[in-house]
Amino acid sequence: MKVGLFFGSFNPIHIGHLVIADVMADQTDLDEVWFVVSPLNPFKSSSSLLHEFDRLKMVELAIADNYKFRASDIEFNMPRPSYTADTLAYLSDKHEKHEFKLIIGEDNLVHFHKWKNHQAILENFGLYVYPRPQVDKSKIKVTHDNIRYIESPMLDISATFIRNSIRNNHSVQYLLPSTVVDYIRMKKFYQ
Repeated sequence: MKVGLFFGSFNPIHIGHLVIADVMADQTDLDEVWFVVSPLNPFKSSSSLLHEFDRLKMVELAIADNYKFRASDIEFNMPRPSYTADTLAYLSDKHEKHEFKLIIGEDNLVHFHKWKNHQAILENFGLYVYPRPQVDKSKIKVTHDNIRYIESPMLDISATFIRNSIRNNHSVQYLLPSTVVDYIRMKKFYQ
């Protein structure tokens, strides 16, 4: 089985994530897309980050109706901060019959050369790259046969904007699945 790994803090998961995952699952050779909830991204601040189990729950709620999607807590029991190269190696050992591909946005590709073991990721796994708004393509320093560019809608949705909207009691109705909105309200997140 060929699995696309979509890493993120998903704080919260929103329709932008879901649209990208749907394109990857429907318009590529991937059999499934796994949403890998990262407990702590080494490049992001943790000050506004919900607990990883709450973010995992939101992912599970958001993807419940799509059989090609799966939520993964694989990084919850790994050393922190979690590095993609380590997670990929662990998953490959655990699921020997699966072929894993990394799903990333062009904005991450710009800095990919700074990632831990980035060459090994390219050689052993490969990247499925989706377009991102306002990316200067001339700054992308990575070219490789194991990089596939996948056309996808460019939805510039910010989780920070969503959190601020919730904090200020504004609507997020069309930015999040209704199940996620209900969970956030019930738990009083981002208040």
